[in-house]
Amino acid sequence: MIELIPTTTVEEAVKALYEDAFPLQERRPWDQQLALVASGKLKLLRINREDAFAGFIFYWQLPTFSFIEHFAIHPDKRGGGAGTAVMQVMEARLKQIVLEVEPPATEQAIRRIKFYERLGYHTFPEPYQQPSYYPEFPPLDLRLMQKGLDPAAARFTNIRDQLYKYVYNK
Repeated sequence: MIELIPTTTVEEAVKALYEDAFPLQERRPWDQQLALVASGKLKLLRINREDAFAGFIFYWQLPTFSFIEHFAIHPDKRGGGAGTAVMQVMEARLKQIVLEVEPPATEQAIRRIKFYERLGYHTFPEPYQQPSYYPEFPPLDLRLMQKGLDPAAARFTNIRDQLYKYVYNK
């Protein structure tokens, strides 16, 4: 059984998986991540599977959609539909969801995009750059995907502008 538990306590297991699952350029400095969770701007869900830590989701509740910034399932807990179950719970809770994915340039990126497409997510055709979390790195070329947005709210420029304003402070 999968459970998503809201928490403001960021345990060591979350930090370890965050650092293992995302390259440095794709993750915010840990002290900033903790400050955003403590402020309530960034939400954290602990994912449990069979009553044990299985992963996490960091997400933002923005004016017209929710943005899943980081989602990871521990490698030992993957399979058996864990990721699908988590996303179905998120969709029921949040309704309108936006997320970033890498362009389909690697096998892993293609698998990730297909995973979200099977769940009904749609990729925006417009190019998107995630502002860098670190001054020494350039912006990342990514893609935005969405599910549940009505056509008026699903305008790429509106979504990008909200992400830049609230998530990346640009």
